[in-house]
Amino acid sequence: MDDGHEPKVEVAPIQSGGALKGFIIVGRWPEDTVEWTHFLLLAVRMAAVPHMLPNGSTVFRVVEDIPEQAPEHSVGLVLAEGQFVGEHPLRPGQFADPLPPGLAVLHPPSSTVASLPEYETASGCLLLPGLPHLGLAHRAAWIEADSHGTVTRLAALDGIDPEDDADTAALSILLAS
Repeated sequence: MDDGHEPKVEVAPIQSGGALKGFIIVGRWPEDTVEWTHFLLLAVRMAAVPHMLPNGSTVFRVVEDIPEQAPEHSVGLVLAEGQFVGEHPLRPGQFADPLPPGLAVLHPPSSTVASLPEYETASGCLLLPGLPHLGLAHRAAWIEADSHGTVTRLAALDGIDPEDDADTAALSILLAS
């Protein structure tokens, strides 16, 4: 971009057969936990749409490669990899090579215990693993929202201990296996 301004982070969902298969990131990568939280909000809103996700939680991998026919200025993808249990289970070591810069899990409304019962919400968690022994902390975000955009829970933290939350613990185990 030659206007002297940094390009925006743009996100577009990828669907196939009416199901969410991932997202394409255009412009630039999110730079910090807050920008990644904006991505997660869109992802959770998509997960709240009926039948967008299978009947279970789906794990997504951040991928720095882009397909040949990607839109101009695409920088990467966030792709559905499988489920903890169900029709498309994750395999041991699936995330070992290459180690992704982030993992997310999206829970459809049928797999989310709503924090406010009057709202049928989906939820999600994004883990951006760090290298604590080098002083780079783990970062994470959590969102609960409905398909209309009502957010009933939002948190983003730097310096988390993955063991303190079920989603971050599960995602960190996937990264370590």
